[in-house]
Amino acid sequence: MSFSTLLLLIFAFSLCSFFFSSSSAFKKIKSATSRPSALPKHYGQYSLAWTLFPAFLLLIVFTIIGPIYVDNFFKQQIALTEASYDKAKIELVLAMIKNISNGSISSDEPKILKLAEEYSNYLSKIYLFRTLSVLLLSSILGIIISSNINILKNSRVKVETFYRILFFVSAVIAIFTTVGIIASLLYESLRFFALYPFFDFLFGLHWAPNIAIRSDQVAAQGSFGMLPVLIGTILVALIAMIVALPIGLFSAIYLAEFASKRVRDIIKPTLEVLAGIPTVVYGYFAALTAAPFIRKIGMTLGLDVSSESALAAGAVMGIMIIPFISSLSDDIINSVPQSLRDGSLGLGATKAETTIKVVLPAAFPGLVGAFLLAVSRAIGETMIVVMAAGLSANLTINPLETVTTVTVQIVSLLTGDTEFDDIKTLSAFGLGLALFAFTLILNVIALVVSRRLSEQYD
Repeated sequence: MSFSTLLLLIFAFSLCSFFFSSSSAFKKIKSATSRPSALPKHYGQYSLAWTLFPAFLLLIVFTIIGPIYVDNFFKQQIALTEASYDKAKIELVLAMIKNISNGSISSDEPKILKLAEEYSNYLSKIYLFRTLSVLLLSSILGIIISSNINILKNSRVKVETFYRILFFVSAVIAIFTTVGIIASLLYESLRFFALYPFFDFLFGLHWAPNIAIRSDQVAAQGSFGMLPVLIGTILVALIAMIVALPIGLFSAIYLAEFASKRVRDIIKPTLEVLAGIPTVVYGYFAALTAAPFIRKIGMTLGLDVSSESALAAGAVMGIMIIPFISSLSDDIINSVPQSLRDGSLGLGATKAETTIKVVLPAAFPGLVGAFLLAVSRAIGETMIVVMAAGLSANLTINPLETVTTVTVQIVSLLTGDTEFDDIKTLSAFGLGLALFAFTLILNVIALVVSRRLSEQYD
């Protein structure tokens, strides 16, 4: 039985346990002479938790450990059968066996076919045992909890304790996930810096990660100076912010402070339609409409504008980010207490003066957060830059020339048939680490500035 089917069955058992326990508790409470310790729903929630989560954890464990156990078992079998095979060859044979067992490829070798059949049988047994164990555990716990409801026991406290533990575990998982991402990125980056000098990467002025096939060819060692890529990223993001920040912020101010309800109900959904457009559509718009238009205007003014320019990519990216800034800023401005507006208007200030001198300073810390999220969105955008700005890493701050960004280079470096241990592939992790550090510095600076300039309002 598949993972999704098992999960649906566990949910079904849990819901049945919830409704049965709730109704049973309600009947007992109705006929009881003493005051119950909790509501019927608390007994149902307690039963649902015990029916769902232990079985779900067991399902996760079997899903992760089962295939690993089978793979290790067959690695040993292959090693015993073919003693001359090294680790890489064993991995290759195992991958072939797995592909044959799931029908992806075929083979004429009797040994491989036999191992593939045995692999499929072992995996089927593991999955059958997983299905029986999970369903049995869920049903047994559900029956035990549902049939032993005692209204004198305070299930509300147990449910609250369970929720607290669940939220704590979720927070810990989020923290460890972040640590794991940083650790994996740092590990691969250190492998890259073992092959290429750190300061040459950080301050290098030439980015050309094209490794030659022979050592006597040009650029055989590659050039991995990241400054052209980083400056291209900053340039495109800066153009996007110049377009998105004033339009998004001013539209949010208008919607929150000046627009009537009727106008707001029309403009706000219309703005948010832009947020639902896929980025590849923006990329087509940038490549087919914005870039030729900017080039035509530049030629009219006597400027040399590239057919793929940072200005076209940044401008279209800014249009994409407008609803992001507008929606967040609108929510932040609306969260400012109405008493501040009333006090300012009562002292004789106009609507515009109240907005500029009272509402915006009160909303400033939240607006800084919205601006940071928009910057992160701009820095992380890939498709628009690929289609409108190109792949050439030019060390320039001219928005009319072709540039590239960190994310575009990461995508190009990690696609293709290059070996994972190759310096070209590992350079993508160096770029990722640099981008992470750059974004972290921006966040810290913005946090310090917002804390110093923000005011506390009751």
